[in-house]
Amino acid sequence: MEGYVGSIWWTRLLLQRGLAAIYLFAFVAALNQFRPLLGERGLLPVPEYLRRVSFLKAPTLFHLHYGDRFFTAVALAGAGLSIAALGGWSEAGPLWLSISVWLALWALYLSIVNVGQDFYGFGWESMLLEAGFFASFLGPSSMAPSVIPVLILRWMLFRVELGAGLIKLRHDKCWRDLTCLYFHYETQPLPNPMSWFFHRMPKPLHRFSVLFSHFVQLVVPFGLFAPQPVASVAGGLAIFHQLWLVVSGNYSWLNWLTIVLGVSGLSLLMSIPVVLHARPAAYDGFALLLAGATIVLSVKPVLNLASKNQAMNLSYNPLHLVGTYGAFGSVTRERYEVVLEGTESEDPRTEDAKWLEYEHRGKPGRVTRMPPQVAPYHLRLDWLLWFLPFSTHVYAGEVVSFGYELWFLRLVERLLQADRPTLGLLRRDPFAGRAPRFVRARYYGYQYTGWSELWRTGAWWRRTLLGDYLPPTSLQDVRRQID
Repeated sequence: MEGYVGSIWWTRLLLQRGLAAIYLFAFVAALNQFRPLLGERGLLPVPEYLRRVSFLKAPTLFHLHYGDRFFTAVALAGAGLSIAALGGWSEAGPLWLSISVWLALWALYLSIVNVGQDFYGFGWESMLLEAGFFASFLGPSSMAPSVIPVLILRWMLFRVELGAGLIKLRHDKCWRDLTCLYFHYETQPLPNPMSWFFHRMPKPLHRFSVLFSHFVQLVVPFGLFAPQPVASVAGGLAIFHQLWLVVSGNYSWLNWLTIVLGVSGLSLLMSIPVVLHARPAAYDGFALLLAGATIVLSVKPVLNLASKNQAMNLSYNPLHLVGTYGAFGSVTRERYEVVLEGTESEDPRTEDAKWLEYEHRGKPGRVTRMPPQVAPYHLRLDWLLWFLPFSTHVYAGEVVSFGYELWFLRLVERLLQADRPTLGLLRRDPFAGRAPRFVRARYYGYQYTGWSELWRTGAWWRRTLLGDYLPPTSLQDVRRQID
């Protein structure tokens, strides 16, 4: 029948296009980084992992077979289907085609995440899987839309925002006294070009920003289920808050995915004539079952939200459906960085040894390099390197690490081998493909410079050497540690 499309039709369109774009970023990032991180010769090889876990604990296509070529085929298929969904081709056909494309996207990315180990242990991976699964049932553009999948995604937005707000209030005093942003722009995982300027804002504005964040994440979510236009105002405030975060830092696609979910609350009043087919009765029946299943799966996340021991970014099932989310429950007050260096000198402990620094794509290194904009692309190695100082302390002027992560030792091993795929994860290899004799990791404290210093020297950072995180290590040394 011919008619004018209403607000839910436009909401469905934007949800599908937005999620397709994020899926595309996710699969492209996997194509570029998965093999050196997790492939057959990766830092945490998938074949080793699959020998330790069952299909029920980690459902993935790679239980059938893992090879780097097969992975490439999976990721390319995911990227291709993402492009089809982004272009609207998956929604131009019948209902079964739309559902099939979106479920395939979910299954392909689930297969990657469930073998991704530390490199895929981020909350936005589960968020994308959950949103992508429920988006599978939004339906094609020619079918009259159902409000049920939209409400399920709105419920997900509610949990994302409220979970993030509650985890802040419960975990770190600086969120309660409104001072967290005195530190956060400087100590966040991957600052972007604007982070330095946000850090230099007046302290009253920092406190107001925290207060506004609390309002958006603790009060506004309840407006998502109020009548229009209140729900639209709630969705719009959530989107505005996330855009502020996009401008001030690199958080992979976390903010963009939340922005897409924010669309679920909007009532878009544009109307165009279009022919819409009635929804099949079987589809409506299934949508009711989907709503019921969502309610059942929501019990644990809701109990978690109410708990004083609230967990952050937890999936309650291996399908990553209806999880609990949150971010930055704690804010670090000082920034520390592990900086990798190599030397070709035969004796690394002499003063004549010339050490050259490896440069990463996103994390701070050279003090004169402007922090880059990388989000919504996700630099997985850079993010994990940011976590290393959390298990390190400085006592009496000496750097003490409570053990090294296996992936870090293997990273050092690959650098000592001048492994080309691993070097491809970096921004610059100072040895131009040659293998150094020794690699070490230095431990620095980093601080933003002031206005005059930035203007005078071009340095965004000043750094202080605190010691060695890893002393000079040869290939034989690191292999002994790995074994």
